[in-house]
Order: sequence, then structure tokens, then C-alpha cells
Amino acid sequence: MMMDKSAIDKKKLLNGHILDGKVLRDLGVQRLKLAFSKFVGKPTLAVIQVGDLAESSAYIEQKRKFAEKIGAGFIHEKFSADVSEEDLSSAINRLNSNSKINGIIVQLPIPVALNKRKIIDTILPKKDVDGLTTTNKKLFETENSSAIVPATARGVLSLLEGYGIDVNKKKVTVVGRSELVGGPIATLFAHKGSLVTVCHRGTPDMTTKCRNADILIVATGVPRLVDRNYVTENQVVVDVGISSVLGDKLEEEIPRKVLVGDVDFNDVKDIVSAISPVPGGVGPMTVLSLFENLFDASKNVI
Repeated sequence: MMMDKSAIDKKKLLNGHILDGKVLRDLGVQRLKLAFSKFVGKPTLAVIQVGDLAESSAYIEQKRKFAEKIGAGFIHEKFSADVSEEDLSSAINRLNSNSKINGIIVQLPIPVALNKRKIIDTILPKKDVDGLTTTNKKLFETENSSAIVPATARGVLSLLEGYGIDVNKKKVTVVGRSELVGGPIATLFAHKGSLVTVCHRGTPDMTTKCRNADILIVATGVPRLVDRNYVTENQVVVDVGISSVLGDKLEEEIPRKVLVGDVDFNDVKDIVSAISPVPGGVGPMTVLSLFENLFDASKNVI
């Protein structure tokens, strides 16, 4: 299910040069609400959480609220941080066999004691709405039409397309090569005709590679890694990272935590032509893309 660009007045959407994902997400809510209303059964997403990480709980609540808005079903199964791989896999298999569950995701991160790849690969590929199983990864990399596009990568592309930014034949630098985020983003943009360069913190002369890009996508998980030295005028910068750090102000001598991205937003925003904020940029689009994937995975129940 692709975004209906004809319904978007880009002049009204653009807030200066800020790529506001919340605006596009809200348009997507109306579109998905209509689409989901046509199902005989209610497409349902199951989210598995391991541990009590506050950020994970907040992200899951965002998904629950989104599901409620569009009329999708939502199940949240929470396990203690010391859950065994056997018990977790058993829970996933139970959801796999439940015909009323159309999509399953494991909210990341999970404790390092668990084999993340093994746990994710327990999800049936047809219910893997995050697009992270090895099976879906192989289908996606070969541009198989049955592949589920990883939600974060789909969200990044939809954010740019929603503001009329064409990625075909553009020089795109992706900073971050993780299997679950940076890698899929690079693959998707290559499929769309972008000239992709992938960097990481050990890449020689990474600053130059970033400055040479038309579109710079940063997905490292390192707070404020990219500053004004990495960017130039006329660039579009997409910040995929989000971290909780101590802010500059003190309240009653207690440091206040704030959410920041991988890009030093205040240092960069007045230089580049467009930039996504954190929070409010890629995050809302990833949630939208997740439920677009749920729609695609649920078509057989219409």
C-alpha cells in the first residue's frame, strides 16, 4: 500500500524546511482507516515486549493508539527480561498459529542474553510486518514482489516522497550499516535508483562522503554524531536515530532527559535545505509504514 501523493499539498505541508513526519502520518491515518474498514475480520498486530525499558513501552503505546485510530486490532504480550528463548519462541509460535493475528513484531531492543536473530526468525515470514526475518530479508534484497519492506526503511522513503523529494539518481549516503536499520535503508534506496554510499564511524574520510551526498541518512544510534562539519547547503538530511540524553538545563538539581537524534539538529538545521526532526520525523512514518505492512499482510482476509 503506497502513499497517495495526489492528496498531498506539499506547499501546505512543508514547515519551513522541516520534514515533519507527524503531518504525513495524520494523512495516513485517514487513508488506512478507510482501507481497514473494508476487511471482513479486523487485521490484528501482536507486539512482543521483553523487559521494562521505558522507551520500548512508549513506542508500543504509540502503536496501540495508532491501531485504535485506524480500526486495527492490537495485542501486547510482555515478558520479563529473564525470559528464556524457549518460552519466547513458544509464545511467538502460538501467535503464528493464531489465524486472527495478521502481524507480529518483537519490540527491539531485547536483552543481549537472547539470540535476537533466532527470535526474529521464529516469526512466520507472512506475519513479519517489520520485514526483519531472514526470509523476508532475502526476498527484499532480490526485489521479490512478495517481500515485506522493512518498516523503518519504508518510513524513511515515504517521508521523502511525501514531501516530493525524488531519490532516483540522487547521491545518497547512509551512515550506519546495521542489519536491521542501516542495511535495509541502503538496499531500498538502491532499488529506487539512488547512488548509495554506506559509511560507519570507521570509514576513512567519512566527512567528505557525507558532504558529497544529495541526501544524507544517519542511522547509527550515536547521539548528535553528525554536526555542521558533515553537511552542506542544498542537502536533505534524514535523522533515523533517537536517544535519551541529559539536557543542558537543571530542574531542582535533577538533570532533565531529552530525546535527540544522531544529527546535532540545532547545529545543522540552518545550513541544509531540509531536515527531519527528532522526535517527530522518521518515527511517526515508521509506525505508519508498520501498519501499511499489516494491511498488505492482511489482504487475504478481505
